[in-house]
This record gives sequence, structure tokens and C-alpha cells, in this order.
Amino acid sequence: MKVAVACDHGGFRLKETVLEVVRKSGHEAIDLGTHSTDPVDYPDYAEKVGLALQHGEVDRGILICGSGVGAAVAANKMRGIRAGVCHDTYSAHQSVEHDDVNVLALGARIIGPELTVELVQAFLGASFTGEERHIRRLSKVSNLERCGSDLEDV
Repeated sequence: MKVAVACDHGGFRLKETVLEVVRKSGHEAIDLGTHSTDPVDYPDYAEKVGLALQHGEVDRGILICGSGVGAAVAANKMRGIRAGVCHDTYSAHQSVEHDDVNVLALGARIIGPELTVELVQAFLGASFTGEERHIRRLSKVSNLERCGSDLEDV
């Protein structure tokens, strides 16, 4: 599996741990930045991961910012992106199994390197169940992406 990994300056230090776990788990890690602790804007990196997913260049993505929330919010604005902030292993695997989450968002100021290892492993090791109830719910989520698309700019 190809996994895009990106972060803002708040997630930079944790990014190396994430890249290492992805590689040690037998997957290909694609580092989309940032490459220093110089201040940057998390939406720019959420967009990079989202575009890589939309273009089929990667299978999943991992975003890291200070809380994980901003990166997830930004990524979820993109069509077809389902990002979840996960700071426990149950959510990290269940979000993929039930919600077909394709982006794991982590908060570098919330979790440490040890928990990061467990979260990334749980996320990468999970598969969507494909159960009818989950497919039905995801269809409803996809329909929400189209809500308001015909509204004129306010």
C-alpha cells in the first residue's frame, strides 16, 4: 500500500516516527512535507494528501498537526476524502472498518511516539468490512458532499 504522509510545523517532529512505522509495516511511505519546523499552514498539507488520494497516487494518507483537528477538517472538505482524528487504537482501526476512512489525522501535541506507533499500525492493518449497513451509510455521506453545491455564492 502507498501511504502519503504530511504535516504542518506542529507535526514535523512526529512525522519521522510515522514514516518509519509505515515503512516497517511493509508499506511505501510518500513524504509530502513539511520538511522543517518553520511555520506553515496545515490546509496546504491536507490538500497535498487529498490530491494524492483523489488522483490515485496513494491508497491512504496520514496527516499530523498540533491537535489533528485542523488537518482533518481541511482534508474532509475535499471530495472523496474521509479523515478521522484518532488518538486511540479502537478508533484507528474501526474508522477504516466501518467508515472507510482513508486519512488518519494525528495530534502531535496530544500523543507521543509510542502511541503513534500503535495508531499507525492499527490504521494500516484495518480493512473496510464492506457490510451492507456501512455501504448504505457511506452512500449517505457521499450525498452530503453534494449538498449545497448548487447554491450560489453568498
